[in-house]
Amino acid sequence: MRYCVVLACLFLSLASQAQPTARPLSQQMADSFMQWYPDSLGLLQNKAARWGYEQGLLLKAIERVWQRTGQPKYLAYIVRTIDYSIGADGSIQRYTYQDFSLDNINTGRTLLTLMQQPGLPRREQYRQAARQLHQQLVAQPRTPAGGFWHKQRYPQQMWLDGLYMAEPFAAEYSVLTNDAAGLDDVAKQFALVEKYLRDPKTGLYYHGYDDSRAQQWADKTTGQSPNFWGRGLGWYAMALVDVLDYLPKNHPQRPALLQDLRHLAPALVRYQDAATGGWYQVLDQGQRAGNYIETSASCMFVYALAKGARLGYLDKKFGQVARRGYAGIVQKFVQTEPDGTLALTGTVGVGGLGGTPYRDGSYAYYLSEPLKKNDFKGVGSFIMASVEVEMLAKP
Repeated sequence: MRYCVVLACLFLSLASQAQPTARPLSQQMADSFMQWYPDSLGLLQNKAARWGYEQGLLLKAIERVWQRTGQPKYLAYIVRTIDYSIGADGSIQRYTYQDFSLDNINTGRTLLTLMQQPGLPRREQYRQAARQLHQQLVAQPRTPAGGFWHKQRYPQQMWLDGLYMAEPFAAEYSVLTNDAAGLDDVAKQFALVEKYLRDPKTGLYYHGYDDSRAQQWADKTTGQSPNFWGRGLGWYAMALVDVLDYLPKNHPQRPALLQDLRHLAPALVRYQDAATGGWYQVLDQGQRAGNYIETSASCMFVYALAKGARLGYLDKKFGQVARRGYAGIVQKFVQTEPDGTLALTGTVGVGGLGGTPYRDGSYAYYLSEPLKKNDFKGVGSFIMASVEVEMLAKP
């Protein structure tokens, strides 16, 4: 009898081990994206590769999956995609230095990763390309206080977006080149955003700041744009936790950046939707007609809170906030397609200030931008949020 019981237990144990375990959603979404875009990352399928911040976000997300799994297919995809844009002399195709666009810097983070991988045949070209992007930052136009213009065509304007586009790259590049002054400048960009864009009443940050007060959207007294845009603040939150990866523990400005994150986290909790766990397109106006839970901002906040809690920058309770937000995203915005791939809905396509047609930063403007399915900014931030939540559950 005892023998039969032992055999039965052994059978059940082996059977349970034989059951396939569901792959983490980070891998499922990364694999889905690689299936949609097998060759190059144009914003439209079957279009040529582009060099831009959206591609950089996706490649960084896939890099995180590669780091977690060790599966070579992810690194191979990153290399193949980057190689479409890097010439034999290390030049960057479809990149215009004279635009002085911070949006063009973000993909440089992938260059920094690849140039450190032993055995890759084009490491020197990646290094030369990264050097070009750093040279842009050295010459980037600045406000009188020293803040980067977002682009050449947006004079005297600092946008929250720009911190994510430029500063994690600048911080890692500075570490790799032993450039202490470069790290100081990274900290300075955050200090200027804290000074000019943070609202002390809500703890949130306005989307943009015009030092000249010339723009229609700029308050004539403060220079600030009129609203708190979800994804704009999402870029900022991700930039904070990523830059802290590179800022040394003894850097004099590291405590200030940690304090910024610790001030931001409770504000995000305050504006988290109680029903869904997500965050609104216009953050502080959740009850206003037309407002909606926006996927990319919600994913970015989950990423920042989960990473902050995991690394001890934030109290562990913020990890629970991140899990609740993530559960809502999965329930509301993730769907399985007929071919078995995952899809992500509910991401707003763009959000900007000025330009033609003119974007005035009003509530009506932010609500007018269309939502997209499988938008790069949503998919990339979802993969990164997934990795962090998975790491919270299983370090």
